[in-house]
Amino acid sequence: MEVHHHRAGATIDSSLYLAGMQAGIPADIVIEMIRMFSYKVDFQRDLHPGDSFEVYYDYYYTPEGQPAKTGDIAYARMRLGGKDVTLYRYQIDPDQPADYFDAKGQSAKGMLMKTPVDGARISSGFGARFHPVLGYTRMHKGVDFAVPTGTPVMAAGSGDISFMGWANGYGNFVVLNHGNGYATAYGHLSRFAPGMRKGGRVRQGQVFAYSGATGLATGPHLHYEIRINNSQVNPLTVKIAEGRTLGGKELREFLDQRLKVDATIASLPLETKVADIATDLRQAKVK
Repeated sequence: MEVHHHRAGATIDSSLYLAGMQAGIPADIVIEMIRMFSYKVDFQRDLHPGDSFEVYYDYYYTPEGQPAKTGDIAYARMRLGGKDVTLYRYQIDPDQPADYFDAKGQSAKGMLMKTPVDGARISSGFGARFHPVLGYTRMHKGVDFAVPTGTPVMAAGSGDISFMGWANGYGNFVVLNHGNGYATAYGHLSRFAPGMRKGGRVRQGQVFAYSGATGLATGPHLHYEIRINNSQVNPLTVKIAEGRTLGGKELREFLDQRLKVDATIASLPLETKVADIATDLRQAKVK
């Protein structure tokens, strides 16, 4: 198969996912970008109209020029309020999955992602509030994200499904146990992803359910909780451990690879509308 290199980008209006799709970038590349940046970017508070992104990825073609599959993202950058968040793919161990690191070698991953959905606004914060359905004030032990019904919900961290089913006011509800006393909970879901079951395992960033308005909800949204030792904490302020930082030989190899990627990116035009991948043969080819 032949590999074509693509450097694409767009301005964001409200959602990274929508901007990527409107630019013609393959859906799985856009979803992978969301997963990458979900550890560094709070999509509810950091993203504003006029921000932008670019991504450098591969696409595989058959010898006949037909699209076969997407490849890896080697680099992605988001410009948020004039500041860049840049990530590079680097594989430390050939027997382990690759990770993404910033320009200095700090892993993008934390124990938990900042937000489990893309393109949402916070409709209700953590703390005491007047409940719109029950009609009285009570403690709101999570954060609500206003998203359309059917929005993919990603696991904030890898873990086991300790509960999946109906939970009264929560509606369709999932609790993920991440170990070391950490758990996350997701409420008002419209449905669960195929193959999900109680006791099953999910990986960080995996779509396991879809948002909705089940249970005590006045409209479609995701109710999200972080629990530490069975007590809910504010997801917007809790400090979560960051991932590893490269050093020594690993850092030197990463920096060398980063320079090569930067040089390749500089040699490619930025596509603001990716052409039909079945016929677009303008990109550099690697046999």
